[in-house]
Amino acid sequence: MQRQLAYPLLALGLLLLGLYVLRDVLLPFVAGAALAYLLDPVADRLQRLGVGRLGATIVILVVFVLLFGLVLIIAVPIAVQQVVKFAEQVPGYIVRLQALIAEHGGPLVREFGGEEALGQVQRSLGDLLGQGANWVTTFMRSLWSGSQAVIGLVSIFVVTPVVAFYLLVDWDRMISTIDSWVPPRHRSTVRRLGREMDRAVSGFVRGQTAVCIFLAVFYATGLSIIGLNFGALIGILAGLISFIPYVGSLTGLLLSVGVALVQFLPDWTMVLVTLGIFLVGQFIEGNILSPKLVGASAGLHPVWVMFALLAFGSLFGFLGLLLAVPVAAIIGVLTRFAITRYQQSPLYLDSDARLPPPDITILPVSKKTEL
Repeated sequence: MQRQLAYPLLALGLLLLGLYVLRDVLLPFVAGAALAYLLDPVADRLQRLGVGRLGATIVILVVFVLLFGLVLIIAVPIAVQQVVKFAEQVPGYIVRLQALIAEHGGPLVREFGGEEALGQVQRSLGDLLGQGANWVTTFMRSLWSGSQAVIGLVSIFVVTPVVAFYLLVDWDRMISTIDSWVPPRHRSTVRRLGREMDRAVSGFVRGQTAVCIFLAVFYATGLSIIGLNFGALIGILAGLISFIPYVGSLTGLLLSVGVALVQFLPDWTMVLVTLGIFLVGQFIEGNILSPKLVGASAGLHPVWVMFALLAFGSLFGFLGLLLAVPVAAIIGVLTRFAITRYQQSPLYLDSDARLPPPDITILPVSKKTEL
């Protein structure tokens, strides 16, 4: 059992080491592999309809590139303009929020703690808001720094479709080749582990992608209808980062409520409407979308997903975000397999036999009990 576990763990360690060393040049290749993995079921379906593998790959990639290019042409300029305007107004929003907190909460703090406590609370709030803005800026910059050191966005747009094309054409052949490398006596076990990994990755990635797109459209539409400043930008951001459990919804909620307080006060109705949009979105996600689209088959705990995304994003930049969920799913499957084998091994089953027999004292039976 130790040898069976040592080889996969060693291979995983070498893979992670190679990814760290080559992290600056791997982004378009990993993105192409991820794209091929996501589009492979579509190619298989077209094959079942009578389309050849090469023809299905060409059709899928042409449609995908056209749609992606259309989104870039229309959405990116608008998004960049909104981001620039929002960044320019963030300091003003922070100052206004401090003033609102001091105005509404100042009398209560002054009553219990005096002027000194009020000043300390204001300074703490200012530091907290400033550190939060700096943390978001630093984290977003770190996601891109590792990948932009050597390659630019142009190389990603050129290399990624080419890599995806070749991998999608040869996907089934590659899987068969890798399967032939596995020793026959271990082939059934490896196939079972591979199916579990595929179910975990596909269940999360494909399902969560659909959830993120729905939430982005829902939040952006709702916040824009009520007239919130930068509502579309905040809604799209909250929806797209919803693949990090709780982080996307919490980020969008804080940003939208903060902007709503500055924009709508003293009208608390619109602030409550802004809050209600996110509550409705979370209800739909938790009770309808996630159970139907993601389901329990993913087998990835939200805490494990958050740790994987933050850790891999910090180590590998944007490349780490692409690899975090697949690697987390693989580690989870291997860990569950190791625990199962351990519970079936003599080390676990014979442990009870080595323990001394329990000290059982037989109490005498009373006469009342005998009757």
